[in-house]
Amino acid sequence: MHSLNRTTASVAPPPPERVLQFGGGNFLRGFADWIIQVYNDTRDADLGVLVANNSDRRIYSEWQQQDGLFHVLTRGIRQGKTVDEVDLITNVSRVISMDADWSGFLASAEQPDFRYIISNTTEAGIRFSENDRLDSGVPDEFPAKLTAWLYRRFTHFAGVESRGCIVFPLELIVDNGSVLRDLVVKYARHWSLPEAFVAWVQQHCTFCNTLVDRIVPGVGEAEQATTWERLGFRDVAVTQGEPYHLLAIEAPAAVRQELPLDQIGLNIIYTDNLTPYRRSKVAILNGAHTSMVPVGYLSGKETVRETLEDETTGAFVRELLFEEVIPILRLPEVDLERFADDVLDRFRNPFIHHRLLSISLNSVSKFRERVLTSLLAYLEQRGTPPPRMTLAFAALIRFYRGKRAGQPIPLKDDDWAIDFLQRAWAECNSLDELTGRVLGWKRAWGRDLSDLPGLAEELSLALDRIEREGMAEAVELTLTSQTR
Repeated sequence: MHSLNRTTASVAPPPPERVLQFGGGNFLRGFADWIIQVYNDTRDADLGVLVANNSDRRIYSEWQQQDGLFHVLTRGIRQGKTVDEVDLITNVSRVISMDADWSGFLASAEQPDFRYIISNTTEAGIRFSENDRLDSGVPDEFPAKLTAWLYRRFTHFAGVESRGCIVFPLELIVDNGSVLRDLVVKYARHWSLPEAFVAWVQQHCTFCNTLVDRIVPGVGEAEQATTWERLGFRDVAVTQGEPYHLLAIEAPAAVRQELPLDQIGLNIIYTDNLTPYRRSKVAILNGAHTSMVPVGYLSGKETVRETLEDETTGAFVRELLFEEVIPILRLPEVDLERFADDVLDRFRNPFIHHRLLSISLNSVSKFRERVLTSLLAYLEQRGTPPPRMTLAFAALIRFYRGKRAGQPIPLKDDDWAIDFLQRAWAECNSLDELTGRVLGWKRAWGRDLSDLPGLAEELSLALDRIEREGMAEAVELTLTSQTR
């Protein structure tokens, strides 16, 4: 088997470094670098990527030995058909460790060609620490590292506006670009940097808010040997993603004209307002995930795919989306039906074994943000509780009782949430009493839900069906009752 490098793969040298990328994990490789490759190929562009990592783990040094090359497998379901594709990514020029080569990292700020900055440091990565200093080695926090790099660039080029950068943070927080910009300014003032630098950041660097979506599970150790055999190369950085992808960007017209990512045939959108896309993602994708966990698991299912492919639970998820969630969203900017179809294709992906228990973490808070909002909107618009979301609510309550077929369920949530629900099951003498206590749980729901018209009665009835008939039968009864 060949070692992967530009000689063995007969690949030209990388394009000039114009993109600084903070992080080199599966998501950035299988999403951002893949998008840049498509952009370069489609537009005959020359965006080269410098990957800067926080650590000097072995994978990064071996990836550098591959001359930055790696493969992305795209595997899953698209419009009902199986997809199994391979792309060789050739745009990464260098992979460096900021911890091991901080001076080299800062020196890259003096390269005139850099224009774009990408990051994915997890939601916890965009934060401030008073302990970070500019002159005491490598800062801990990503915004501090970015501030140091930008300040080096500002000083080297004497504040020339054309050396400003366009920043695309891909972390999953609301207004990620605005938050990151404000932290850069906060660090600048914390370090007593010149106000001219602050003005340069605010006026000549553009921080774009983004929303991203693609599952990139990577290639596990068990699959590595067969994957390398298929590729014909030993590739330590190979990764795998699903066909579905979304990059929505809030950006001014100048950015859209300079970098027409929306014109390369991918699901990339420039917009003035990310809110409709965020709302549809939370309500449809995340809402379906959170609803199916207790329903599917208590019905004896173990994975997302198994839940969706089952005739009964699969129909439940589809009807919840198309009959209850989509009709009340009212987002004309988004093709909600198409997005829901894409979501169902994703759930059926035969290459990703997404266990229900693995997505059951913090289900109480997830239910509040992802499902309860839609449930309350439906109730307000229709005057009656949505039967399928109400059943999902009842299944959540039953899930936290902590038993399935006599075996314990490994609950993963804050102690206060688990304790409240298990005490409620132990102390309440009837399902009506249990329902009332749960609906009055202000800490979980942010308000008392017990006075909402019809919800207590329907929730208690759904719990009674689950207890008497079992989860699968309760789902079937709910579906049957809606077809009459």
